[in-house]
Amino acid sequence: MTAISRRHFLSLGLGCGGLLLGACKDTPGKSVDLSKAKVIVAGGGFAGLNAARALKRIAPEIQVILVNKDRTYISCPGSNRVIAGMASFGSLTHDIGTGSESLGIEVINDTIIGINGASKYITLSDGHRLSFDRFIIAPGVDLRWDAIEGYDEAASRLIPHAWKAGDQTLLLCRQIRALRKGGTIVITVPDNPYRCPPGPYERASLLADYLKTHNPRAKILILDAKTRFSKQAAFFHAWKTLYPGMVEWVSSEHEGHIDHIDISRRTVHTEFNKHSADVLNVIPPQQAGKLVTLADLQDETGWCPVDPLSFESTKVPGIHVIGDACIATPMPKSAFSAQSQARVCASAVIELLSGQPPAPRRLINHCYSFVDAERAISVTGVYGYKPSTKTLETLSSGETPPDGNWTQEGVYASDWYKLMMKETFGQEPANQISPPA
Repeated sequence: MTAISRRHFLSLGLGCGGLLLGACKDTPGKSVDLSKAKVIVAGGGFAGLNAARALKRIAPEIQVILVNKDRTYISCPGSNRVIAGMASFGSLTHDIGTGSESLGIEVINDTIIGINGASKYITLSDGHRLSFDRFIIAPGVDLRWDAIEGYDEAASRLIPHAWKAGDQTLLLCRQIRALRKGGTIVITVPDNPYRCPPGPYERASLLADYLKTHNPRAKILILDAKTRFSKQAAFFHAWKTLYPGMVEWVSSEHEGHIDHIDISRRTVHTEFNKHSADVLNVIPPQQAGKLVTLADLQDETGWCPVDPLSFESTKVPGIHVIGDACIATPMPKSAFSAQSQARVCASAVIELLSGQPPAPRRLINHCYSFVDAERAISVTGVYGYKPSTKTLETLSSGETPPDGNWTQEGVYASDWYKLMMKETFGQEPANQISPPA
């Protein structure tokens, strides 16, 4: 991306204006008293928190209630650096109330057990009902435990996926530290769509960076259900130049899809071969978080169809689905995409409450991946709304070339990460994601 500076791009993407929220003008002309309107947001991650905060910033008079089971949120962005020993686990942990309550958002830590779209209320685990004028749901993803024979939730306690941050992050981290000298790490990658498309390849890169110092004869094998992936040229260049002979990528075109996994032997059986691992990291296929099943918001794919003009569900009026759970092709399922969708959705909700049709807006995804402790690569996409099909189209895109300035990209990546966390959680990470001393 060369048309505008990276810092200016970040101000457009993470600020309260520019491409995401128009000019961030005053609340549109009111045909409804917004001071009496109630919007409930379910989900305390990048989509849910940014939607709640955007609603309050644009129209402070709206009553905004944020519902999330836990007060603490553990971030997936940054978790690969924790696994590779470049940051502490504490850097992933955030209090979702810190930046929310100061804006006047009511935070409720409870579990939603019912959603009634027709009567417009949700039911909490204690039986209490909360009514809403609009409901924004951001449930993230769930793993499809039935997708790979031999691998289920119980198996993940031995063979980590580490695709939801928390105990899984620490488990994989411990296994990497205990890897025998010259051992093999096998990472399995699902077909699209899944959360954070470049994530498995960043993980392989950062693990290779760790092994280069601590276990230089070790190998990393990536078994991929795809035939190509995000930032592929740059990742290939990184593996060839930084970790020659250490990282091998095998596509489904050569191996076929995974047939089954033998947990006891840590063996992956594909259609044409089998591979044994000392450390096995299985990333299963995914689907929308199970909260969406309470209102039947998903389709046969397991994801939630929406009109990306407002991210209102095409199945249940008055309910909006944002973040990883929604179908917003060609946008990838990323934290930055979730932020972008959250702000567009918040603006649209305010317009709808005010009796106005939502205005078309552009959305952005901008994603960095570290290839070692200091260097990074990125991909950018700008998306526009097509009224004729009620879908999104890619207006422009770009990614870091193999001969790009990866060290400078690493500086941008650190700034991007800190700003994204501050915009979402109201404060920077407990300790900054930076190379170890």
